Amino acid sequence: MFDGFRRIWAERVSARRTEGDTGRDRRAHNLFEAAATYVAASAEDDRERMDEAAEWVSPEALSFGVSELACRAVIALARERGESPQAVARSLLGLPAA
Repeated sequence: MFDGFRRIWAERVSARRTEGDTGRDRRAHNLFEAAATYVAASAEDDRERMDEAAEWVSPEALSFGVSELACRAVIALARERGESPQAVARSLLGLPAA
């Protein structure tokens, strides 16, 4: 009985992998990979790469990933500079010190 389920599942998974395959990289991307690619492409003003990364995950997931990347970057810079995360964030945005 379970062998039948496994066979059917394997056939469906295989069909999904080949369905609509245009020769592009069809592997799944996680939200952090999408966010890293999106932010790096944005910094390099590469609109095509930004659009590609935005297609890898839902808009909500991409937003979460970009936010998480920003938090981690501010924390890393704060540690490197010996400043508070708030001071670093304000400095990066060109805001006066609080």
